[in-house]
Amino acid sequence: MKTDTIFYRLFQSFPSVFFELINQPTETANTYQFSSVEVKQLAFRIDGVFIPKGNAASLPIYFLEVQFQPDKKIYSRFLAETFLYLDKTQLTNNWRGVLVYPTRSIDIGETERYIELLASGRIQCIYLDELDSTTEVSIGVETVKLLIEPESGTATKAKELINLARQQITSAITQREFIELIETIVIYKFPQKNRQEIEQMLGLSELKKTKVYQEAKLEGKLEGKLEGKLEGKLEGKLEGKLEAIPFMLSLGANVEQIAEALSLDIELVRLVAKNG
Repeated sequence: MKTDTIFYRLFQSFPSVFFELINQPTETANTYQFSSVEVKQLAFRIDGVFIPKGNAASLPIYFLEVQFQPDKKIYSRFLAETFLYLDKTQLTNNWRGVLVYPTRSIDIGETERYIELLASGRIQCIYLDELDSTTEVSIGVETVKLLIEPESGTATKAKELINLARQQITSAITQREFIELIETIVIYKFPQKNRQEIEQMLGLSELKKTKVYQEAKLEGKLEGKLEGKLEGKLEGKLEGKLEAIPFMLSLGANVEQIAEALSLDIELVRLVAKNG
């Protein structure tokens, strides 16, 4: 499993961890949605994009790149992807860039042509081995740092995080997701071991047999299926409404009337009308 896939799963399930990494309040995650974005024209894929919910124009878009291998062209590629996305989107928000490296020595990207942008503070580089350890342990940040933990200390560190998850996370479903994420990271670090060996290494065999864990696993699956069905229905309804806008315009209805009739945001109706 690639490192960026692990980060995607981490930030998809626990977006507050990203905002912890950039020294923002964890509550900020509630105002964003996270996804991986492909700019189709050039087949660019951005590791992660945090887009403000409701397209709140006052909040910046965050572009994320995870880089665990040396790459001299990382900054040219990252900026090309970012600016192409900004050109193609209808969003007018400001933006910030975040690049995550395991260590500063991996950051060998050529910067001379982009030095003004990098010096402006618009782009932030995070080196996992330089993250401060505070007196209050952050389970999110420590889980990210597990990726760079030496193999000799990985099992001990992972067990500590699993215990923290069981102590600090009250939701059984969220707790299970976090523990499975920790397990995934350890599997990534020890590809020569099978899942059963990893479970024994982390002491998970007995935990996974408990009633609470099994119920959380079942509840999580059911919840996921229900959310998927609901999301599909909502997307279908919205798509139907958007398709109706050009027809209603052709009948002589104005933007305000259409927005009221379809219960849509008036700016969204204007955008469809403009591009229709």
